[in-house]
Amino acid sequence: MKIVVQNFKTGKVSLADAPQPAVPGNGILVRTQASLISAGTDRAVVGLARKGYVGKALARPDLVRRVLSKVRNDGLESAYKAVRNVIAEPKTLGYSLVGEVLAVGDRLEGAAVGDRVACAGAGHANHAEITAIPGNLFVPVPQGVADEDAAYVTLGAIAMHGLRQADQQLGATVLVVGLGLVGQIMLQLCRAAGLKVIGLDLDGAKLDLARNNGAMIAAKPDDPGLAAEVVAATDGYGVDAVLLCAGSKDSGAPFEDVAGHCRDRARVVVVGDVKMDIPRNAYFKKELEILQSRSYGPGRYDPDYEEKGRDYPIGYVRWTERRNMKAFMDLLASGALDMQALTTHRFPVERAAEAYDLVTGKTQAFTVGIVLTYGPGGPGEAGEPEPAPPPARRKVDGKVGLGIIGAGNFAKGVLVPAMTDTGGFDVLGVVSARGLSAQAMKERTGAQYSDSDPGRVFDDADVDAVVIATRHDSHARYVVQALERGKHVFVEKPLCLTRGELRAIETAAGASPGVLMVGFNRRYSPLIAAMRAHFDGRAEPLAMIYRVNAGRIPLDSDAAWVHDPEAGGGRIVGEACHAVDTLQAVTGARPVDLHAAGLNPRRSGLAADDMVTLTIGFDDGSMGTVHYFSNGDAAFPKERLEVFGQERVAVIDDWRSLELVAGGKSERRKSQTMQKGYAEEAKAFLEACRTGEAPVPVTSLIETTLVTLLAVEDLAGHWDETLELRD
Repeated sequence: MKIVVQNFKTGKVSLADAPQPAVPGNGILVRTQASLISAGTDRAVVGLARKGYVGKALARPDLVRRVLSKVRNDGLESAYKAVRNVIAEPKTLGYSLVGEVLAVGDRLEGAAVGDRVACAGAGHANHAEITAIPGNLFVPVPQGVADEDAAYVTLGAIAMHGLRQADQQLGATVLVVGLGLVGQIMLQLCRAAGLKVIGLDLDGAKLDLARNNGAMIAAKPDDPGLAAEVVAATDGYGVDAVLLCAGSKDSGAPFEDVAGHCRDRARVVVVGDVKMDIPRNAYFKKELEILQSRSYGPGRYDPDYEEKGRDYPIGYVRWTERRNMKAFMDLLASGALDMQALTTHRFPVERAAEAYDLVTGKTQAFTVGIVLTYGPGGPGEAGEPEPAPPPARRKVDGKVGLGIIGAGNFAKGVLVPAMTDTGGFDVLGVVSARGLSAQAMKERTGAQYSDSDPGRVFDDADVDAVVIATRHDSHARYVVQALERGKHVFVEKPLCLTRGELRAIETAAGASPGVLMVGFNRRYSPLIAAMRAHFDGRAEPLAMIYRVNAGRIPLDSDAAWVHDPEAGGGRIVGEACHAVDTLQAVTGARPVDLHAAGLNPRRSGLAADDMVTLTIGFDDGSMGTVHYFSNGDAAFPKERLEVFGQERVAVIDDWRSLELVAGGKSERRKSQTMQKGYAEEAKAFLEACRTGEAPVPVTSLIETTLVTLLAVEDLAGHWDETLELRD
């Protein structure tokens, strides 16, 4: 694997090859997607290594004392060899990243392969393609939070703990000194907490950034009008707290600078590396309280907590470093914080040395957040073997043994009847969490057994194919398990709820002899077949409008679980995926561009993410717009698809009628029942089981799902990348 290291003797930063670490028993192995360079910390580390021997000695007298002690105890030659070995060993850099879980230790619970996690810890969360992370130094990344934002987790926890130390209430005024990376995050946290913020820094560009992010006042410490502005902003009292986020290890001047702006008995919290040189009179007269902020929070520097995974009881320690990390992720997911505003530079990890030139000032540019990105790699790269050829697809002769997981209303009323009506499936087993519903479906289908354990279906050698119709949050897990056992798989939409799950499914599908299908039934409708035929031979791209009158699902209803990001994924992922897939089916093209926009009903009982417009660009030049609206009247038809291209028009209205227009003539087809393609979909799955050939490539299923996941991120303001699964 690749890892960013520094030569401690010369200070040079480079990309090195190293074996991947072992899986810690109480931790996880993570494939990194993005990592964050902390300019302040890394500038100090890299700067120390680039000093000469005298400079290193002056900067780290503690190390000098250890060397002298070793000389006294072991002799000069032994001490020299020890120092040489230390200097010769490359030093790792970095301590904040986001990635995907590759493996889980045998003593750890609460994590699974494919999970997306944000990780912290010097010596653990390095700038490396693969890292080993102890159990208390990672947290799950909520759906909708972009990798680049999640990579800020460590700096976010540091700022959050500093703010907790200040212990201020709603409406208080805080002074943030030092508007670098931690200071800018601190400013946003203060605003999210309902505090008024005054920011100080020497850099005018950082002051501008602070104003853009909500600072009430942003000024240089020596601004002659600052004192009057602070007095006016605090009703003459002064600020309630100061958060020293500056780096001033050689001078205690910041303590003197802020004392005059403080109210009586204000708190001064030391977050950055500031020399503890405090003017006694100023602090004595106002009885100012000085507190230290210990990095990410309680647990930091405690080996039992960080290395051995021993948590602190929440009743005694409410906010540990891991709970701070989790709280920061939650704020990102809510949209209360905007890390995109802080990212000034992005580099692939292969160009890490260039990134560190910015940190050290070798390259002059305004910098705040610098993100390193990690590509997926690929066949043919140096040192990597060619991938194994895909396995031969499984073909089933005669009746296909079918296992059914999930016995809810849709499975009972639509999906399973469509499968059994083909006459080609032999239902062997039915599974549901509630055994009674499985037993009822067993009796209706003539299955051999019912159970509450999906493993019985997965392990049944006579089951050739599995239908998954459970709650959305279980789809990915069951799909992977079924594919790994060589089964053909039909999963009702959505395919999954996270990008990590999508990667795991892609991997499992590529290695399995089984075929994967998703319940995107509309592409199998006879109306879609006729619409495609209407545009046969076209030489121009299509313009498409897909409108869905979805109807309300109130947050207090029994069906409200669909709005839960973790249980249902939201209605865009869970239902608008039909429209995205249908547009792919009509064009036969791949989605390559996406923009999402939505509106908020401003009613507490309604979701704010199911009134959206998605504009999708395709690689053949076509464009599709999906209007998914829940704020219409249920009496109005639910779905309408209009397609325009090369002087032709085709319109499907609520899956009951089709109008084809060309050459000034219009042809209309109507049906008494909806033609949503369920029967045709079931026949396609049966044919896939018999031939081993999927009717829709896995790449298309992946891309449809990815579009919906990215749409959710875009609506939350966390995504601005191209449609790449691993970005």
